[in-house]
Amino acid sequence: MQKKTVLLDQAAIGRAITRIAHEIVEKNKGGENLLLVGIKTRGIPLTKRLQEKIRQIEGITVPTGELDITLYRDDLETVTANDDPELKDTKVDADLKNKKVILVDDVLYTGRTVRAAMDAIMDIGRPSQVQLGVLVDRGHRELPIRADYVGKNIPTSDQEVIVVQLDETDEQDEVSIYDN
Repeated sequence: MQKKTVLLDQAAIGRAITRIAHEIVEKNKGGENLLLVGIKTRGIPLTKRLQEKIRQIEGITVPTGELDITLYRDDLETVTANDDPELKDTKVDADLKNKKVILVDDVLYTGRTVRAAMDAIMDIGRPSQVQLGVLVDRGHRELPIRADYVGKNIPTSDQEVIVVQLDETDEQDEVSIYDN
């Protein structure tokens, strides 16, 4: 049986989002020329939460986008061996030129999802800069990728599994770790 340990509850997730929003505003000297892009699935609600926090801090609404990286995955043949890939919509309506794109995801692990997201962004346009914000960084990178904004660093073993649940997709806010 797997052992579950709750690492972040609803209040802790809220504090992490608030801190990340402040760090984004501070590093970018405000919210101008920013575009928050959530990586499907749980990066999207995190993006909306960051957008609202930045609005509260700066009084401006930073545009957002949604990114589906399915076709950019380097393991597409393995993941979709029995099925056709399920495509979700990519919605990035803003012009990326001279924008600082902040990719947002729930968990940073090997770095392969972020690499795929950067490829997808470059196919859409050429931003002035790409930054990365994640709720959880669990380590174990396979590529030289690091987050600019991290809600919580959680060192893990390869046998452990991090599960992020968000109210918008899972009807509760919680980050848990499961031991096998």
